[in-house]
Amino acid sequence: MSKLHISVAMGDYDRNRALYDGRVQIDGCDPVYMLLNPEEMFFRAMRSRDFDITELSFSSYLVKHAKGESPYIAVPVFLSRAFRHTSIYVRKDRIKKPEDLKGCRIGVPEYQLTAVVWARSILQDDYGVNPEDVTWVRGGIDTPGRPEKIKLDLPPGVTIEAAPAGHTISDLLDKGEIDAFIAPRPPSGAALSNPNVAWLFDDPTTVAKDYYRRTGIFPIMHVVGIRKELAEQNRWLPAAVFKAFGESKAKALELLADTSATKVTLPFVEEQLKAARETLGNDFWSYGVEPNRKTIEAFLHHHHAQGLSCRKVGLDELFHPSTYESYSI
Repeated sequence: MSKLHISVAMGDYDRNRALYDGRVQIDGCDPVYMLLNPEEMFFRAMRSRDFDITELSFSSYLVKHAKGESPYIAVPVFLSRAFRHTSIYVRKDRIKKPEDLKGCRIGVPEYQLTAVVWARSILQDDYGVNPEDVTWVRGGIDTPGRPEKIKLDLPPGVTIEAAPAGHTISDLLDKGEIDAFIAPRPPSGAALSNPNVAWLFDDPTTVAKDYYRRTGIFPIMHVVGIRKELAEQNRWLPAAVFKAFGESKAKALELLADTSATKVTLPFVEEQLKAARETLGNDFWSYGVEPNRKTIEAFLHHHHAQGLSCRKVGLDELFHPSTYESYSI
């Protein structure tokens, strides 16, 4: 029996490395891996369905899935997670605390980006800054004229403006024409060296740890999607993909914990690993539905409340049915 030839687009992360170097196989598959940045993957996946299996923006997937228009069905593999307190930059000469953002202008690359959804939820839940309390200015981080990947139908009271032609939101932050900036990447160019531009939270790690202790939420950014027709034709495939990505992550964590010679080019890795386990538990980067129920349900709530998903999607319909449960021995 010949193997299924598939294309797989994903980021170059340690948790994926055992897949593309061949140490872990997807059962029954002969994959071609493409290691791409998120912007390219997500644009090509949603615009032209270029890949059989692909990393997806959680938010973009949910926008499409809620309408029944997603070309992909997700499996609960969460390749990117991050506490987005570090995604909020402000003009420190005018913004001293989160509540000061009311009435301000905030730059975003796209309104529906997952990182931006999570950051808005933090500002709303913890500091009372609602989406309609600010003016959102949409534009590229490095390149002017970035389009919104997906057409949105936002609720009344939400104000979005396009950045002036030829300008990025990084430029606008540097010049003081916006008060804040929220994005998955930091501002670029002169804004990075501007002494008036800095994180909103002076110690975002401490704030994020407090957020986790209060909420139990470790924000999910990306999921893995399989083209629907491929999953329908090969009903064994979603479970095989879920299994393989989990095995690859397990190998990455084994290496990370081997401190005889650190596997990442960063000091204090052993200390950071210990701190992560003390705060989030040993399975701090879990895949699967049940270990992540609280985080997923919070995102479903905020995504719909922010007007991005046209209906409240239930957790039981979010992923391929075969990935909600697994065998045990």
